[in-house]
Amino acid sequence: MDDRLQSAARRAESARVFRAFARGGYAASGLVHGLIGALAIVLVVRHGRAEADQVGALTSIAEAPFGLAALCAVALLLFALGVFHVVHGFALERDSRTRRWGRRLAEWGQGVAFCVMGGIATAVAVGARPDPDRTTRDASRGLLTLPGGTVLLILVGIGVAGVGAAWIWMGVSRSFRKQMNIPVGTRGHAIAALGAIGFVAKGGALLVIAVLLGAAGFQGDSSSAGALDSAITALYDVPGGPACIVCIGLGFSAYGVFCLFRARLADF
Repeated sequence: MDDRLQSAARRAESARVFRAFARGGYAASGLVHGLIGALAIVLVVRHGRAEADQVGALTSIAEAPFGLAALCAVALLLFALGVFHVVHGFALERDSRTRRWGRRLAEWGQGVAFCVMGGIATAVAVGARPDPDRTTRDASRGLLTLPGGTVLLILVGIGVAGVGAAWIWMGVSRSFRKQMNIPVGTRGHAIAALGAIGFVAKGGALLVIAVLLGAAGFQGDSSSAGALDSAITALYDVPGGPACIVCIGLGFSAYGVFCLFRARLADF
């Protein structure tokens, strides 16, 4: 990578204002995840009626007093965090070229994910109502029309399952601690526990999404595919499903609180 580009990235990420906005992005992400967790629990209370995903959480913000201003702030902070991860990817240095590029791809992937969240928040702020479940079904339908589309959709499901397993592993191994300055003692153990629970919950939700995508591929029917809301709702009619949904909701809420701590303790 060009040394000048790397130097420019390091100067940019060291800017105090840029870092402050990035930390604010973690707080905004925590707010969204906390609301998703609450909506998942509401889904059980209302017998399967709630929109337990990012759009539902962002819509809840928009409907609150001064919601539009809050939603615009959330979008701005999420974009800032996404851009920070992209810049940080360019600025990274590792002894091993393989490890360096592996870490860069991970940072850029996170950057894209946060920018997508910011884009959804912007869409909701301007009055749009994105439907992740419908988008997933439409994309699945498009894949199924391609030669070998069934296999492709199953492979997508396997890929999502891999991401979910990675989230679970990060929670179990608590590898996220390497990116934070977690204090020692009881407070530090509590923060790490919140992160572990949150990462496992997010990974579990992704595994359910993977099952829906895989089922759509095996059946050749995109109607069974879906995003987070469909995944959580699908559990409702499964034996023990409501309890699983409550656990996922509590896990997302734990992750939301963890993100608030991460805003303060992120290692940058």
